[in-house]
Amino acid sequence: MPVPQHQTTASFSRNIYIRFRLLFRKYPLMPYLFRWVLICLILGLLIGSASAFFLQTLQWATAFREEHSWILFLLPVGGFLVGWAYDRYGKSIVSGNNLLIDTILEPGKTIPFKMAPMVYAGTIITHLLGGSAGREGTALQMAGAIADQLHKPFKLSKEDRSTLLIAAVAAGFGSVFGTPLAGALFGIEFFLLGRLRYQSLFPAVMAAILADLVTRAWGVPHTHYPIGIVPALSFSHLIFVLIAGILFGWCAALFSKCMEYCSTSFRKYIAYPPFRPVAGGLLILLFVWLSGTTKYSGLGIPAIVSAFDTTAMPYDFALKMLLTVITLSAGFKGGEVTPLFFIGATLGSALAFIIPLPHALLAGMGFVAVFAGATNTPLACTMMGIELFGMECGVYIALACVVAYLCSGNNSIYSSQQIDTPKHRRFGHLRGKRMQDL
Repeated sequence: MPVPQHQTTASFSRNIYIRFRLLFRKYPLMPYLFRWVLICLILGLLIGSASAFFLQTLQWATAFREEHSWILFLLPVGGFLVGWAYDRYGKSIVSGNNLLIDTILEPGKTIPFKMAPMVYAGTIITHLLGGSAGREGTALQMAGAIADQLHKPFKLSKEDRSTLLIAAVAAGFGSVFGTPLAGALFGIEFFLLGRLRYQSLFPAVMAAILADLVTRAWGVPHTHYPIGIVPALSFSHLIFVLIAGILFGWCAALFSKCMEYCSTSFRKYIAYPPFRPVAGGLLILLFVWLSGTTKYSGLGIPAIVSAFDTTAMPYDFALKMLLTVITLSAGFKGGEVTPLFFIGATLGSALAFIIPLPHALLAGMGFVAVFAGATNTPLACTMMGIELFGMECGVYIALACVVAYLCSGNNSIYSSQQIDTPKHRRFGHLRGKRMQDL
């Protein structure tokens, strides 16, 4: 007597189910891999697409500003709109990247999804009207806000939710700069000084790679910074790298301290939050009028590229630092990282006047080393340098990043960053403290 079709299908399905259960018992990591591959596929598609859209509109805003310089006069008006919107609707998300760090370290309420559109709109306004800001902060906040909406549908534990946000940060960073491996390392390094969270490594790597692939699939290009000549290693060259690394670290510390001081000053002297970016916008307009150039507005990518081609002026890094500190501490939106690239690259290029190394190599070292010192992420920045500039300069990049990290002291652009292992045993009493508590 023939077996009914539905019974045959049911038996086949049951056999498959039993085989999978046996497989999972024999290889207990398989469910973990399948689950995070699925989550990372979703993260890669959503965050990679969001980064592509953000980069394309940011490119449009930059081009429009360069073609219509009159629009800079609207910067105080745009600042008021951004400040008013955050004061009225965004008080819970105004801490930005620090909210991501706080949630990774101590998961609490779901990060509001409104963080993504608000920081996106605020950043586009900042760049369109001539503020000096970056894109990393926006990419990370958009990624974190999108990703955190998934922790309830997937019923993630607190630990897995932290991993979800780490993977989101990795995806956002890797896709916006086209450096997925650096993005993965940044995701597990940026929130906790001195210790890596290896249990989040696979999701971070997977999400960063997938998000970068999706961003590239949308046809979004990334800027290339060629380093032509990389001299052979020698003891004298290593000494020069040490000197440059110390200067890069001091520069990073100065940037962090200036950001903290100016943010406190704006809050102290201007009580109504929307008026802070108005004041900042007026200061930026005054700077542009006195200097007669918009070279230091926006991302400053042309100036960064130029620092690799020709030796930069010694004051370029200082003027970019000044304009960025005013922009971000006043309440405009955007990231600190691309301005740090500008500051580091132009400082490194200018050091060629006194350090006998190729200016392009010094620019590349400064590009990532100042960033490493300001964020306390030397491993991620080393990997970023290798991804951007090639393995040939890897030793120079690594040493500059590590020295800058050590010499930047207990400073960071992320005030919620927690110290797990201090940079020196003399600072052992700081273990477990946040940067904002120092």
